[in-house]
Amino acid sequence: MASLPRMTIGAALFAVAHAAALAASDDLTTFSVGAEYSSGDYGAPQKTDIFYVPFAVKHETGPWAFKLTVPYVEITGPGNVIGAGGDQIVVGPGNAPRRTASGLGDVVATAFYNVLDDRKAPAGLDLGAKVKLGTANEAEGLGTGENDYSLQADLFKTVGALTPFASIGYRWYGDPPGVDFRNVFYGSVGAAYRFSKQTTGGVAYDFRGAVFAGGPRVSELTGYVSQRLSQNVKLQVYAIVGFSDASPDFGAGLNLSYSY
Repeated sequence: MASLPRMTIGAALFAVAHAAALAASDDLTTFSVGAEYSSGDYGAPQKTDIFYVPFAVKHETGPWAFKLTVPYVEITGPGNVIGAGGDQIVVGPGNAPRRTASGLGDVVATAFYNVLDDRKAPAGLDLGAKVKLGTANEAEGLGTGENDYSLQADLFKTVGALTPFASIGYRWYGDPPGVDFRNVFYGSVGAAYRFSKQTTGGVAYDFRGAVFAGGPRVSELTGYVSQRLSQNVKLQVYAIVGFSDASPDFGAGLNLSYSY
């Protein structure tokens, strides 16, 4: 399965796909491009609209899987939302006039290692690390300008056509001048279902702790359908519903990938 650009469902499905790839002896490289639109008030009087376009390359070899994501971001809103694509942070009441900013987002690198193969163990286990580089323009609110670091564990088990999964991680936030973000736990729980050799679908609930005292927690549900268009090409579409001021009210996106 191709990974989604949300907070943890992407990492969880990344782990499931990685585990499935272990059955093949050849290395696998995947190039992908996505597009996501999300909108929400994030506790502000005005809405913030975010357009997120991630370009990614993933390489899987043996038990290892590596991924690099380079995104383009456009944000229109009152300035209380920083970042995009599941890495966004809500930082204030958002009383300023709406503005539009666009450009390079935060580059993200991940590395996962398959510790347990779910074909041989009661459950599969991937352990991984993530680095979010502060490459986005801090002055325009496209990012914090600081690096963040995460450690994560993904559990999964394929039972027939169904693959339940769960993720838990901890994130260390880089603090911009004058700001003290909390380091937080985050995670997701969900399941993927294989309808046929060409079509899969799934749903996941994502959560993340508040990054500052009194701030909102991430709480959102993502559903997706993935369709294999050929042996090498896959298209994935998804929708997001948020339940807190740290999540969008709604969002939708797609991801097109090519593997060889």
